[in-house]
Amino acid sequence: MTTTNKTNLSALNDKQQDAVISEDNRLLVLAGAGSGKTKTLLQKLIYLINEKRVSPSSILAITFTKNATNEMLDRLIISADESGEYEKQLFDKRKSLADKDKERFLQQKKYTWIEGLTVKTFHSFCYNVLRNYGVNEFDNKFKIIGDEKRVEDDELSKTIAPETAFEVMHKLLIEECEDTEYLLKLKRYILDYIIDKIHLKQADPRFIPKDGKYFTTLNGTKVRSKSEQFIADWFYRHSIKFEYEPLLNVKDFSFNPDFYIPDANLYIEHISDKSYSTKDKEEQFKKANLLLVKTFETMTKDSALFNHTLDKIVKNRLPADYHKTISINFKEEFHGYHENVKDFVKQILRITDMIKVENINAETVLSNARKDQHERVRSFYELAIPIVKKYIHYCTDKSYLDFNDLISRSTSLFQNHEDIANKYKNKFQYILVDEFQDVNNLQVELIKLLLTDNTKLFCVGDDWQSIYGFRGSNVSYIVEFEKHFENSKTIKLNLNYRSTQNIVGASNEVIKHNKFKVDKDVQASKKSEHKIVVFSGNTEDENLQFCFDKVRELLDEGVSNDEILFLYRRSKMFTPYYYKFKNDNIRVQGKTIHASKGLEAKIVFIVGLTEGNGGFPDIWLEDRIFQVIKKANHDLLVEEERRLFYVAITRAKDKLFLITQKGNESSFLKEIPSAYTVRTTNKIKSIVDKVIICESCFSQLETLHKFCPYCGQKVTEQEDVEKEQ
Repeated sequence: MTTTNKTNLSALNDKQQDAVISEDNRLLVLAGAGSGKTKTLLQKLIYLINEKRVSPSSILAITFTKNATNEMLDRLIISADESGEYEKQLFDKRKSLADKDKERFLQQKKYTWIEGLTVKTFHSFCYNVLRNYGVNEFDNKFKIIGDEKRVEDDELSKTIAPETAFEVMHKLLIEECEDTEYLLKLKRYILDYIIDKIHLKQADPRFIPKDGKYFTTLNGTKVRSKSEQFIADWFYRHSIKFEYEPLLNVKDFSFNPDFYIPDANLYIEHISDKSYSTKDKEEQFKKANLLLVKTFETMTKDSALFNHTLDKIVKNRLPADYHKTISINFKEEFHGYHENVKDFVKQILRITDMIKVENINAETVLSNARKDQHERVRSFYELAIPIVKKYIHYCTDKSYLDFNDLISRSTSLFQNHEDIANKYKNKFQYILVDEFQDVNNLQVELIKLLLTDNTKLFCVGDDWQSIYGFRGSNVSYIVEFEKHFENSKTIKLNLNYRSTQNIVGASNEVIKHNKFKVDKDVQASKKSEHKIVVFSGNTEDENLQFCFDKVRELLDEGVSNDEILFLYRRSKMFTPYYYKFKNDNIRVQGKTIHASKGLEAKIVFIVGLTEGNGGFPDIWLEDRIFQVIKKANHDLLVEEERRLFYVAITRAKDKLFLITQKGNESSFLKEIPSAYTVRTTNKIKSIVDKVIICESCFSQLETLHKFCPYCGQKVTEQEDVEKEQ
């Protein structure tokens, strides 16, 4: 080892040095929170260029976000800039982000070894692959389609599509609704499952309205049963006007037949096992010489038969010139329901993403959905999959690629065109991947296609911080790294430089409750007498006041606003805190825990640590609709919530405050041993009035009595008694 090399590695601990100088072809650096994983990755990169004389052009460093890419470049520039000027400019709050981006670009050009590196997000890397060599796979003049008409990555934003994914999907849905049959099925689905939520009402009678009418027909009438809904919808489809449960008084009493068809002067009673006897009603119809026809629940089991029956009953009794077709359109049918249609479109976008990430054929998904036991799930996919297929075709036709397409098309390019794959395999001798715990199926497939037996893969991540399962990331790739990448080695970085021993100890104890993980013995390099404060307010207002008082106290002690961070599972948990601090001109940093990953602060408050709905853990077994594509495992969802709590705890450097409610503490708090915490709360006032007893005759006295009115004994001052006790 040369003297220069020793100098470069002197700031690293033994495990970090091992990772940097390792010659292993497949290496996973499992880095605990605050253990310097980015520093290790950057030092590896510098070591390869300085000491191993590796050409920068043969190194590929992959990140997940544009911010992570910029941070990596900033650190490299700072390491090269002996004047220290760049670092000053980077942290100058007066400079705009645009100015800093411009300076970064200029500095990259200045240092040729940095300019020669390929430091990109997965998406940016694939964008360049397809732009330069993807013409055999796809139109290389493609545009990027996403949730918005702009993206954070400057390179990708140059060719953004003129319409968003939502706009395209919504447009295609409206086009599909030109088919009357599709439109009415869609309306039926939205009325039943998005507006009326009949699947919930059927499961829980408490949701059923008092009149029992919770099914909405296509013309907006509320009826009592699915069968009556079917009948009413049949009338609507055939432009037959009807009245539901009209009041009828023939002779002896008033009653409400199920349906009346004015143009046929016909009454219909639908008979089910829940119906009352119609004998008395039938007598009334006979007396008035009115036409009554009965339909039966058993008929509804065969929709074709039921359609035929209604056709036979009603149409023959209508005037010969009665119009038989209905002219309907999307705008009129969904008047007042457009927000609900948007919800439906968002669900289609979600399953489209899932289909791509899981790499499943749309027809296979539909086939699986048709076997589902629930009508709601079957109906959703019958409506959704035609739109998904149209969307994929539309995007291809318009030369649009979304972010998943960038990766899957690049993967396909490498699989189908060996010459292009070999170009990249020969170019990159070293592939470095940051935040490896966040990879999904598509990304791992891409990485594997870039590897040869001689390529060195260097991955850095922490399975304990894998929190993006809902986006498709798969923690298995890091936990079972050796299964996915043969002949690999793992080095664990287990010294936390960020947090105190109480914070590190508590986070270790919490994560021990997860089964699907790699064990690490993380130790703290910092010592402090401060324990974690757990505050249990009797009300949310008490929690708010405690945090407010504590923040004022910290600010008075000289702690800056930027060093205090509030974290929460869901944004609504922070809303009252935000307004309280805003009203008192305190400016607090607040972030969801997902958005806080990679951040740190001297003081951290985690609010909303309650159990059950709206608390944390927030175990949300998503809609069964999504289970058709990817099965959810309740235990694994709990483990991801626990990893999220671990991420929150480990953002704190010096002090940590956990805010809960008395009697409803989060189960995660119970996983932190008392040795690491100090628990505090406001006292609960006694609900029993204090009883004063005469010490001599034991009579009950009033508070104002100085002497006992029964025996004359002087009453002992209660304060004195309490002090003695």
